[in-house]
Amino acid sequence: MMKYFFSLAIIIAFIAGGCNNNVTHSNEGADLSPQLFSEKIKEMPEASIIDVRTPEEFESGHLQNALNIDWNGNNFETEISKLDKSKPVFVYCLSGSRSASAAKMMRSQGFKTVYQMDGGIIKWNGANLPVTTGSKPQVAGMTVEEFKQLTLSDKMVLIDFYADWCAPCKKMEPFLNEISQEMADKVVLVRINTDKNLELCKELKIDAIPVLQIYKNNALTWSNKGFISKEDLVKQLM
Repeated sequence: MMKYFFSLAIIIAFIAGGCNNNVTHSNEGADLSPQLFSEKIKEMPEASIIDVRTPEEFESGHLQNALNIDWNGNNFETEISKLDKSKPVFVYCLSGSRSASAAKMMRSQGFKTVYQMDGGIIKWNGANLPVTTGSKPQVAGMTVEEFKQLTLSDKMVLIDFYADWCAPCKKMEPFLNEISQEMADKVVLVRINTDKNLELCKELKIDAIPVLQIYKNNALTWSNKGFISKEDLVKQLM
């Protein structure tokens, strides 16, 4: 009889522990697609919406009622600590990298529910969801027609979609400039800052960075998403 009660106690403890684990996991929030992110915001009007991009990025277009706290700024932790950790928080950036880091840090500091937008505002724009620019006009950036003009060349055109804060972009920039000089007789390098050309990225379906593209005779012949070595890139240009 004692063995029976002992076994029953272990089973109950195991079930209880599993239930507690599930609650903890759900309390931490989740990574959501832009559509689900938008729906969750509507369900939780009391929640804070945090845009962790730079002030310049924020002014170019942001979610309504969002608060700008720059992840790479000097006072991120100080500003975040002013929020109510018991209330839901929505976090996003341009492509999802900075907001993922911010969400992870906030969860570790005791925020109960943190939702992070997967793909960032690039995919938000791609889903035709609304943004606001507040009192400042939105920078239009390059048009698709202007982009097409850049690809009109008798040489190969290497397009680099980048952002100033993007680590892989920074790592690739030196050898992209080297290629531009070393292969100047056959390659033209065009670098496009995604932060300043959100509408263009939306039209071209650029939903991550870095992205490299090669155009030959005004036709897209190759594309790569993410970091690539100089050696592998040169192979595509030979």
